[in-house]
Amino acid sequence: MSAGVRLLLVGATGLVGRHVLAQALADPRVATVAAPVRRALPAHPKLQSPQVDFDRLPDDADWWRVDAAICTLGTTIRVAGSQAAFRRVDHDYPLDVARRVHAHGARAFALNSALGADAASRVFYNRVKGELERDLAAVGFASLTYVRPGLIGGDRDAFRLGERSAGVVLGALGPLLPPRWRINPATRIAAALLDAAVAAVPGTHVVGSERLI
Repeated sequence: MSAGVRLLLVGATGLVGRHVLAQALADPRVATVAAPVRRALPAHPKLQSPQVDFDRLPDDADWWRVDAAICTLGTTIRVAGSQAAFRRVDHDYPLDVARRVHAHGARAFALNSALGADAASRVFYNRVKGELERDLAAVGFASLTYVRPGLIGGDRDAFRLGERSAGVVLGALGPLLPPRWRINPATRIAAALLDAAVAAVPGTHVVGSERLI
């Protein structure tokens, strides 16, 4: 895509999403950013941030009409409260958004997925991520990118003991670990997502964790 990309971002208030938003607003390749959210975002000349209910998204809002979309929506089963609620946030919402932006003309979609995403996995988390990748492939985007980080490095709003503990261990062992198992900084993940959405290279692409160190 040429300069002046109209971008939609969902998940703009999360760890990776915040970095995508900041990078997109500062990027001269991006003309506008639509970031539907549950809570208001600070104003910016390039930003439109309608407050929405992801269970009741509007069918024909003007902000669906973009060139590319990035999805960083995600939660944990503990936060969601159940596997069904987790699946709604990590599968159903992203797929709904993807279908809507595609119907309104978007050619590119970039997903913050996960290392180990596999629709046939016995691990529920990995299976949901894999099912989303599979279902996005059927939507019909000219350019589709799955960014698959491992453990994400950065400061979250919500404390996650398991991730904090794993981060300490992996941080200490980092130089000894294979590249795909090292910590992936949120800034690097965000940059990969933004570059994929803006470039919109035709086809389906996977950015593995080893490329996000």
